[in-house]
Parts: sequence; structure tokens; C-alpha cells
Amino acid sequence: MPDWSADQYAEFERERTLPAINLADAIPPGKYEKIIDIGCGPGNSSAALRRKFPNAEIVGVDNSESMLAKARKTFPDLKFIKADVSDGLGTINERFDIAFSNACIQWIPNHSSLLIKMMDLLNVGGVLAVQIPLQAKHPMHSIIPSVAGNGKWRDIFKAQRSYNNLTAEEYYDVLSDISSDFSIWETVYMHRMPSHKSIVEWYKGTGLRPYLDVLDDKLAAEFENDILKEVASHYPIRKNGEILFEFPRLFFTAVK
Repeated sequence: MPDWSADQYAEFERERTLPAINLADAIPPGKYEKIIDIGCGPGNSSAALRRKFPNAEIVGVDNSESMLAKARKTFPDLKFIKADVSDGLGTINERFDIAFSNACIQWIPNHSSLLIKMMDLLNVGGVLAVQIPLQAKHPMHSIIPSVAGNGKWRDIFKAQRSYNNLTAEEYYDVLSDISSDFSIWETVYMHRMPSHKSIVEWYKGTGLRPYLDVLDDKLAAEFENDILKEVASHYPIRKNGEILFEFPRLFFTAVK
């Protein structure tokens, strides 16, 4: 996984945090004493959990030093630890009442086995709560690889980023095997963006990072400009001058 830019990610903190708030609100009522936030990023999701469950002990986990540094600085009263979610969950010996993950596991392959590992972090009766961007339904996730696979970029980006999401039906089948009860749903967020450039800036904090990280400053600017042209052709300007940026996300909660 690339090393994220915490400051870039935080540029759209309100929009990125809203799904975490919605996911926390969807957790069934209960007595939750210990919560792990898997892929906590700069701590915004952990803070959302603290607001929802003020008496719980909350532990944020991420593999990015940049994200963890910002999380510790912004939320010094919360606990944050470094671990690679793709292969490091087994090193966490504690058990929790909630295993929470907001917009993280799309970067990790083999979700069938990953969800089992996440469920293993829970006490009996604990809740797994996950939100994942629906990449297959999002235009940006076709725009970026399309640009990266054409012209001079084809020779630079030998291997493109892979997407790891299962279908909703596949998640349904996995959850029915590993949980005693579960709910699954989709929400489409309709963000108001001030410009096409702002959409590119959004992705510079996440989906564009694997591409930008291998380019020098000149090539990175050229690549961003090529992406911007495609974004402008896909997203019309509304009559108030803004851009309607639709962002579909999949949610599920599952009880161990």
C-alpha cells in the first residue's frame, strides 16, 4: 500500500467522515467497552466512534506513519498503533466488542479470508462494522486506469492498481457464513464540489497516490492534468457553478 498524505486526505475531512458517522450510528445498541478502528487514517473515524461511544476504549490501527502522526497530534487522548491490516491483524492479541473499518479494506485482497480475521478480533456478540467505496460503480475508478493505460503512461505504469472489492452478493454470502446476524446496504453520497480540480485533489489523497508516487514533479503535474481533462468531460458543471460528485459506498454490520 502507498504511504498516504494525511494533509491531502484531511482536505475533504467532512465528506470523508460522514460515512464513518453513518456507520457508527448503524451499530446496534449494546454495551461496548473496547473498539478497534481498522485503517483509522488521520483519526477522524476514531473520533466519530468516541462521540458515539464516549465510555469505550478505542484503539486506532493504521500502517501509514503520516496518518498515525496526524491522528496522535489531533487526538492525543486516543490510542493509535501501527499495524499492516493485510497481514498484521493476527499479531493483535486483544479482543474487542466492535471491529470498525471505514474505507480501508478496498486496498487489501482476499476479502473472504480478511473478514474472517476481522471477525476473530471480536468477543462473542461483538459487531463487525465496515464501509467500502463501491469502486466498480464509481466513474473515477475507470477514469484513472483508463488514462494510466494510454499513451506514454502505458509504458510508465507497468502494473496498475488492482481493486479488491467483492460484489454485494458475495459479501452477503460471506457474512451469512461467519456471523450470527448481519445487515448490508448501499448509500450514494452526493457531494457538492467547487470545481473539477477539487475532485482531482480528493483523489490525490487516496486513489491517485499509487500513480503519483512513482512520478517526478513534472510528470506528476502532467498526469494530474490528463486526469483533470477526463474528469471535466465526465462531470458537467451545474447551473450554480458547482460539480455534483456522486460517491457510492457499501456498508455492512455483522454480529459474531
